Amino acid sequence: MKLPVTILGLLLSLTSFSQKKENFVPKNLKIDWQLVTNNYQDKDQFLATFTLTNTSTTDALPAAGWVIYYNFNRDVVDKNAGFGLETERVHGDLFHLRPTAQFKGLAAGASITLNVACESWAFNISDAPAGYYLVWDNAPAQSFAIPQTTAMPPADLTKFLRHGQQKNDQVTPQMVFEQNSKIADIPEKDLVKVFPTPVSYRETGGTFVIDRRTSATGDQSFGKELAYLNKEMGIFLKGQFNATDSPNRLISMRLNAKLDPEAYELTVRKDGIDMVASTPKGMFYAIQSLKGLFPTDVWRQAAETIEIPCVEIKDAPRFGYRGVHLDVARNFQSKAQVMRMLNWMAMYKLNTLHFHFSDDEAWRIEIPALPELTTVGVQRGHTLDSKNNVPATYGSGGDINNPQSGFYTRQDYIEILRHAKALHIEVIPEIETPGHARAAIKAMNARYERLLAAGKTKEANAYLLADFNDKSVYRSAQNFRDNVMCVALPSVYTFIETTVDALLEMHREAGMPLKTIHMGGDEVPGGVWEKSPLCQDLMKKMNYNSTGDLWVYYWEKVQTIAQQRNLYISGWEEIGMRSVKKDDHYSMDVYPPFAKNNFHTYVWNTVIGWGTEDLPYRLANLGYKVVLCPVSNLYFDLAYQKDFNEPGYYWGGFCDVDKPFYFIPMDYLKNAKVDRFGNPIDPAVLKGKEQLTEAGKANIVGIQGHLWSENIHNAEELEYLAFPKILGLAERAWAPDPEWATTKDAAQRDILYQKAWSTFANTLGKRELKKLNYYQNGANFRIPTVGLKLINDNGGGFNVPEPNNGANLSLWANVQFPGLTIRYTTDGSEPTINSAVYTRPIAPKGNFRFRAFDSRGRGGRTVTLTN
Repeated sequence: MKLPVTILGLLLSLTSFSQKKENFVPKNLKIDWQLVTNNYQDKDQFLATFTLTNTSTTDALPAAGWVIYYNFNRDVVDKNAGFGLETERVHGDLFHLRPTAQFKGLAAGASITLNVACESWAFNISDAPAGYYLVWDNAPAQSFAIPQTTAMPPADLTKFLRHGQQKNDQVTPQMVFEQNSKIADIPEKDLVKVFPTPVSYRETGGTFVIDRRTSATGDQSFGKELAYLNKEMGIFLKGQFNATDSPNRLISMRLNAKLDPEAYELTVRKDGIDMVASTPKGMFYAIQSLKGLFPTDVWRQAAETIEIPCVEIKDAPRFGYRGVHLDVARNFQSKAQVMRMLNWMAMYKLNTLHFHFSDDEAWRIEIPALPELTTVGVQRGHTLDSKNNVPATYGSGGDINNPQSGFYTRQDYIEILRHAKALHIEVIPEIETPGHARAAIKAMNARYERLLAAGKTKEANAYLLADFNDKSVYRSAQNFRDNVMCVALPSVYTFIETTVDALLEMHREAGMPLKTIHMGGDEVPGGVWEKSPLCQDLMKKMNYNSTGDLWVYYWEKVQTIAQQRNLYISGWEEIGMRSVKKDDHYSMDVYPPFAKNNFHTYVWNTVIGWGTEDLPYRLANLGYKVVLCPVSNLYFDLAYQKDFNEPGYYWGGFCDVDKPFYFIPMDYLKNAKVDRFGNPIDPAVLKGKEQLTEAGKANIVGIQGHLWSENIHNAEELEYLAFPKILGLAERAWAPDPEWATTKDAAQRDILYQKAWSTFANTLGKRELKKLNYYQNGANFRIPTVGLKLINDNGGGFNVPEPNNGANLSLWANVQFPGLTIRYTTDGSEPTINSAVYTRPIAPKGNFRFRAFDSRGRGGRTVTLTN
């Protein structure tokens, strides 16, 4: 039998494509992205190039039949990229690059460069696309990674400028030098040995020696703390600690019920140590301070003896809430890494872990009654409909079997809780609602489909979070259009009750009863619920005028669920606000009524120039309990500085360790120095902002540092962005209000601040970073870049102008933390642990490369100077 010509041609065409698909290997495609310029066409947009290179020596990339997907955080201005290719957003941060009929294919060994204009600007590596993978049209369920990728800055640093008058849109070694130049070098012997800074610390002369003959005893209420001390001493002391019962070399733990719950007293004499507290928590902090007195050498290697100074310490925290927010939803961290972070938190007397386990991108804690939450809601890989898994995001790639598909079993979470409890750290879980809920919504859709197919219609509807007939048009901050729960569905509240009850039971089993649960509440976009038939019916029934009334309805329902379980509600700042629509524009205004419900608001939106710089104080003055977590000072996932190689977003500014250090909790606008781009603040921006009243001060319950994980893909990246910033948080959360923060005279305040900053920088460089280097086998903290400057060496020092002819110039170098070692080369090679040590200014002749090293021999990023 002969086939018709048209069918035969079709079969031949399919066979030809199949051969091409099988022949071309996606890993042979190389993609190089480069920022060309900001301020493209004198607009708030940038131009970047995608260079596609076919590294195969035999096979062409076909002209059709494929799509490349990648993750990116900027909108594309024009989807037409050239050469018959187009690129645009799919949803969230997922983009595609696909051929049109005009694409001719890419021959073996050939390259093409696409010019793509994007909105806003780009500053660093986190602005670059990531996670490229290819999907063939005739195998849409399978993805193929494209591992050969690079991201590069422009060749000319001036191309980073956002407009013609802008300066310093990339940090330079000279700028770093100027920032470091006022940091005095303080001898280690003159530094306070306990960190965070105690309320009262006095060295009394002499030392006490801890060795195997030293014994420890304590009041019966401190049994667990005594066991903890014995365990910790095994890290620092060779041999068995507490093996004898010598009354002459005794560490004594005594009870004094008159002290505040977290307060302690620590006295070291030549013949013994007294630790006094009213609670196990206070005694635990006394142990941390005792460890702080240890020489840094014993943190590196256990010793036969540990000699510590005789001291008298009286101490208590400034704030009762001293928190770290850890986002494990956007990107996952293992149970072991969470426990590792808890150990460091305890070391620095931080007492609350805000556990952000759910968001648009994943739901990470197993709820046995709702298994889809940790299958469909957590498995991350290629999908365009999210029916079986959530989509690739933040560079995760198309393969579902990737590290970002992890979750915590019920037992995992209980073990985390038990570990935290032993360290006197409270864990507050967060269920993101009603927005930022896409993973949960898609998981419950999958549950619905499963049960509906089994004929169980009632059960299928029991936990639905979405109105399938909702035609509302909105776009969330993370570019989703389907991430908000339908608050008119009774099943939404059944879902909340079931998940809250499951968490309550896990906390009870772990011995850490929940007092509160964080219910999210942030970034619900304008436009939600407006075209939901269910929501519109509810509005008519309740005689509501706007969707803003639905917001109040929702939180009243959630409040009832919490009250029935003896919980109070915590949430982002928006739970103390409501949406108001004016001239087709939505805004959030402070909403006083919920203050009476003991709502605890976590206030983050203090971006300088956005108009809400004083929002935490406005809420506190109205009666809301406030946890201060302003993006301007306490978002540790933000990039350290404006450098292309520094990872992290910068939408709220840049955040180095000085930002949390100079934060003044009760008057932070007083010390606000720069806007989100690092430019000096225009005083007019802060004029008329609300100050904190005396009543408002009583509503500030504490402060919290944040680690959002969009750009944190593994443990090393987490530690890099967390440390040493967390030490700035610890100091400000525990230590008394510093003198420089309360001094009214601006000039005197600057002098006092600089003295305090020098002390802090030296404490980190000469003591705390060394401890972090070795405790738990070392943290991957950021080692700062070296500052460099050519200076007139004709006796004038730092402030003498450089001569025009270059005579008498010397090359000076410095580093943010005295105690780190600066090494350099003069031949352009990469500095190593064996390179020359910088000790004094040098003649500026050569191709210089400088790099700072820590006590473990790790090096920071290299900076260069050619002269």
